[in-house]
Amino acid sequence: MNRQRLMQQIIIAILLGIITGWGLNHYLDASQTKEVASYINIITDVFLRLIKMIIAPLVFATIVSGLISIGGSSSVGRITIKAMVWFIIAGLVSLGIGMLIANVFQPGVGLNVVVPQEEVNTGLNTSGFSLKSFISHIFPSSFASAMANNEILQILIFSIFFGAALSYICHNSKKRSLFVTLIEDLARIMFRITDYVMSFAPIAVFASIASAVTVQGLGLLYDYGKLIGLFYIGLFLLWAVLSGVGFFFLGKRIFSLMKLIREPVALAFATASSESAYPKTMNAPDRLGVPKKISSFVLPLGYSFNLDGSMMYQSFAILFIAQAYNIDLSVTEQILIMLTLMITSKGMAGVARASVVVVAATLPMFSLPEAGILLILAIDQFLDMGRTATNVVGNSISTAVIAKLEEKQSGAEQKEQSSKIAQEV
Repeated sequence: MNRQRLMQQIIIAILLGIITGWGLNHYLDASQTKEVASYINIITDVFLRLIKMIIAPLVFATIVSGLISIGGSSSVGRITIKAMVWFIIAGLVSLGIGMLIANVFQPGVGLNVVVPQEEVNTGLNTSGFSLKSFISHIFPSSFASAMANNEILQILIFSIFFGAALSYICHNSKKRSLFVTLIEDLARIMFRITDYVMSFAPIAVFASIASAVTVQGLGLLYDYGKLIGLFYIGLFLLWAVLSGVGFFFLGKRIFSLMKLIREPVALAFATASSESAYPKTMNAPDRLGVPKKISSFVLPLGYSFNLDGSMMYQSFAILFIAQAYNIDLSVTEQILIMLTLMITSKGMAGVARASVVVVAATLPMFSLPEAGILLILAIDQFLDMGRTATNVVGNSISTAVIAKLEEKQSGAEQKEQSSKIAQEV
């Protein structure tokens, strides 16, 4: 598809969705808006199902083909270490910015919400959300089950084993393995199917925006204007930090990257779904010149470990809830919250309304009322749009930077080997 044309269609779809949703919300009563929105949501659900249909085979094919291209287990380990270091630092920065914005502007101060005497049902399932369950959940008991449930992290683990074994066989065999050809063809097929599915993106964007505005109305944005505005200020600050670090490593190429990811960022923003943007996000580093062997490995890893926007939201939301209930949190408690979120947030992949669930699961750990989550559920759709788009930005920049670091290290190793050969001669 013409990239510029698709971007224009998405922008038009967002505007039409807002206008349509406002009209329906204005002229229909509360029960009618929910019913109409449920029918509009059918379009979004179908699109997201089509996206989920291609995610698992696409991730598997790209990771395995990337590992075959890398060729050596030492390279895989080196890239993984660089990626995890980046993810940890970026996560701490994201959490820190969320806390900074909440502490400086204090959006919850003055609400004076009374702590409920009885337990309130938030409607969120937070059971089993622990480090133990997360670690055990990483490793698949069945590859078929992981593929069926779109468990990205489990698919990643299996793909690493499969790709490493296939790379070993190819290295020790004179003939090209048939599996290599099949995997490469599968990747090309899935990218072609992706093009077909993405042609429906503008329609799905229209439906997603129209449905949300039909139920919530534009008035909700005015009521929660300060909270939403401060949250997006924090996101823009995070974008500036990520772009600044990207400029340090990539130079002017960071501007090219930001231009290339406009489509997936707009799509992620409009649909509030990282999965919908994943196929297009895969294309952006490739067009920048990032080797597929790195982008096909780092991006799926980032979708589980590098959710910058979601992490900023979690620290921001927890402090907002504490302020709303007039609960003072010391510096030590806030640091403990940050470290806790660094761990609990890693279980977000594959969990519905993951960021909200993480916040709800973390609140009781610090004696904060779980009912506080109800304060932000009404506007979570609007917050989710921003944090999801930020996740795409963070993963794209991390992939490009890691590729640059790997390029420098590989070049240095080649020079060292050439030097040793020259000395031996």
